[in-house]
Amino acid sequence: MTKATLPFTRPTLDEETIQGVVEVLRSGWLASGAMVAQFEGALSQYLGGRPVRTMTSATAALEIALQACGIGSGDEVITPALSFAATANVIVRVGAHPVFVDVDLDTRNIDLDQVEAAISPRTRAIMPVHFAGLPVDLDRLYALAQRHDLRVIEDAAHAIGSSWKGRRIGSSGDLVCFSFHPNKNMTTIEGGAISGGSAQELAAIEHQRFHGLVKTAPDCFDVLVAAGKANLSDVAARVGIGQLPHLDRFNDKRRRLAQRYLECWHGDCALHLPARGDEGHSWHIFAPLLPLERLRISRLDFVTAMQERAIAIGVHYPAIHLFSAYRELGYRQGQFPNAERIGRETVTLPLFPGMEVDDVDTVVEAVNEVLGEALQ
Repeated sequence: MTKATLPFTRPTLDEETIQGVVEVLRSGWLASGAMVAQFEGALSQYLGGRPVRTMTSATAALEIALQACGIGSGDEVITPALSFAATANVIVRVGAHPVFVDVDLDTRNIDLDQVEAAISPRTRAIMPVHFAGLPVDLDRLYALAQRHDLRVIEDAAHAIGSSWKGRRIGSSGDLVCFSFHPNKNMTTIEGGAISGGSAQELAAIEHQRFHGLVKTAPDCFDVLVAAGKANLSDVAARVGIGQLPHLDRFNDKRRRLAQRYLECWHGDCALHLPARGDEGHSWHIFAPLLPLERLRISRLDFVTAMQERAIAIGVHYPAIHLFSAYRELGYRQGQFPNAERIGRETVTLPLFPGMEVDDVDTVVEAVNEVLGEALQ
């Protein structure tokens, strides 16, 4: 019998949540309703009482957050050159210009020195990414934003349950956007959320996520803005309701597994390991860098060799500025060397709450074997 492949991630769903979804399906109400309201309330409570509005994805949340801040044509938004493409795509989609800066090689988080140097009269916002769940230095970030009168839209797609100096990401700050994709630390199948916002911004967020529509009477409605549609379904929200109570336990397990990886490679290690962080790191992914300059094989060869050993590998992420859409904006190779090196060398190893320490040991043994055969 063929050995089952260990995935690099997999959601953990309990039977109570599955049965809850069945109940929603049988209720006849599948779109946004009571489950969405309950889920938003639970998320708000988890984040210390801050207002929360759910979306169909973190991508929608980021785009709508930009719109709620009034960011559009002629504006600039500073963001890291290393993230999923959605981080930059939403800036372009609202008509603004993404201004990339490099990241730290170890934390993979935005280089705040470069942020300050990149600020221009057209800069309206900073969009940092809490990469892999490791928080950006929020004290320094917000001090910088305040000095220059800039908005901050935190891309916290990796960081639900992460904390900075004991404060959960999303419990303070400006607008903070989360993802609940199946590969994230908790899931709603697909989904996202925005935490924070003034009363005016919350109204704008609600308009943008549902056609700009407002009820003016029981038999009449108006459309205030030509908006799209990004409201979460009750089916998805019911999954989130089941996931949220387990989130801290999920993240504790992720920390233990990541610590095991780091313990196994604490000595002389060919890999360039990610920064350890502290107890506030939620370890969405574990993504070391391959020593490609010292290997006789390519990254694809490494991925293939691991697949042959029944271990799946991800890649998080290629540098954004090297994609065709951003080369057309004038970006080019060589501008952001850390992001480019990470993009070339990164591999994402299995890490999810359903794993056991023995699984980590299996991955480490396989990596060591493949690299041992390939090192020049």
